[in-house]
Amino acid sequence: MTLGEKIKDARKEAGFSQEQLAEKMSVSRSAIAKWETDKGIPDVNNLKVMSQLLGVSIDYLLDDGEKISFSEIKEPINLEDFEKTGKCRDKRDAVCLSKHKDASAIYALIPTKKMTTAEKILDFVVQPGMVEVLDRFNELAGFYLVEKGSRQYFVKVTNDFITTNELAEKISGNKFVLGDHKYRKGYKIL
Repeated sequence: MTLGEKIKDARKEAGFSQEQLAEKMSVSRSAIAKWETDKGIPDVNNLKVMSQLLGVSIDYLLDDGEKISFSEIKEPINLEDFEKTGKCRDKRDAVCLSKHKDASAIYALIPTKKMTTAEKILDFVVQPGMVEVLDRFNELAGFYLVEKGSRQYFVKVTNDFITTNELAEKISGNKFVLGDHKYRKGYKIL
């Protein structure tokens, strides 16, 4: 899906006509039409305004992966307020479980960085596995696949936030790719 197609879909989902969106953004209707037909690209400021008006993330608009839809919820948390109980292995599991109590299933995900050719060579030359270790150190977070009826959500829990994204495509296997990471289903929390 192109940037223009995403803008058009998000605009329609938000219930705006091209004219209404143009008015709210203080641009011309022809600018909206040009962006939706991929004959132009909105600048950074217009992308910011558009993402807020349409309830979509800038990442969604610019990402070619298409797996994450445009409904994202980011909530601040204090990780220390949560206690691991039951099948929760750590406090991040407890955060995900408490925020998605109505889920039919929650799987912890094991991330693996999708490496570029240069990263693979560097990883092999320096120390096999080093790029993966550095990636995990930089990304101190828990990742989860949450299922609620026919919908699935990708959830990321850090020390300060829980971010929930509805998936545009249903994950059916145990492995999938989002952005620059591969994920594998791990243990089941719920």
